[in-house]
Amino acid sequence: MNTIHVDVVSAEESIFSGEARFVALPGEAGELGIYPRHTPLITRIKAGSVRIEMADGGEEFVFVAGGILEVQPTGVTVLSDTAIRGKDLDDEKANQAKQAAEDAIKNAKTDLDLAKATSELAVMAAQIAALRKYRGKK
Repeated sequence: MNTIHVDVVSAEESIFSGEARFVALPGEAGELGIYPRHTPLITRIKAGSVRIEMADGGEEFVFVAGGILEVQPTGVTVLSDTAIRGKDLDDEKANQAKQAAEDAIKNAKTDLDLAKATSELAVMAAQIAALRKYRGKK
């Protein structure tokens, strides 16, 4: 069977490491699909879900809050400050953080405050979308 090694790493820990048949994730210019022996590539990724089709046919989902993707013919590495396994995503926490970001936008006093809050809102919206996608696959 044709597989590629995949590592998804956050600033704190290794989130996933294993063999996969296919990886899909949100590239900066659109959705990326990676198969074994893919052309080498380094690019930034947006907040969203990384879908890993494992060698045994199962699927693993990981939410990333943006980061860097490196693809080599025999391996894929996803580096992200924040990465959360699909099974560990918490609907209530995500909705609370989204509400807090919306409140921060309303109360922003400087352009920097507004930019930070807007960025946080985008990440939380992507996390909620990833959570819904993950829950729908179960």
